[in-house]
Amino acid sequence: MKKTGKSRRALNAAAIGHGLMLAPLVAMMRLPLMVADAQNGRGAETIRALNEKTIAMAEGAFAAQLALLQSASRFWPEVFSGRAPSLFNGIAAERSISAALKPASRAVKANFRRLSSKS
Repeated sequence: MKKTGKSRRALNAAAIGHGLMLAPLVAMMRLPLMVADAQNGRGAETIRALNEKTIAMAEGAFAAQLALLQSASRFWPEVFSGRAPSLFNGIAAERSISAALKPASRAVKANFRRLSSKS
């Protein structure tokens, strides 16, 4: 059975949400490492956390802009085919938000796996 665009978007949103729900747990797993780093004067885990967040934010902003640009490029073909343009019916915003959150979700999942293996 072929998945429709709507069900694909719902599955994608659920996967992103699942990854982001791990964020509080990852923060709790990371705090003891950050405290130990602060006591030793290293700060490696804190620097790593800041770098990962900065990279995820930049990737997310770029992905969101790219998704909006793709929706804008489909505007006239959608109009000429008789469909409502995705820029007007909310699909473009949904794609943009999903694209923006995907890098953060991916980073949280990777951190969870890394920190789980340390304990």
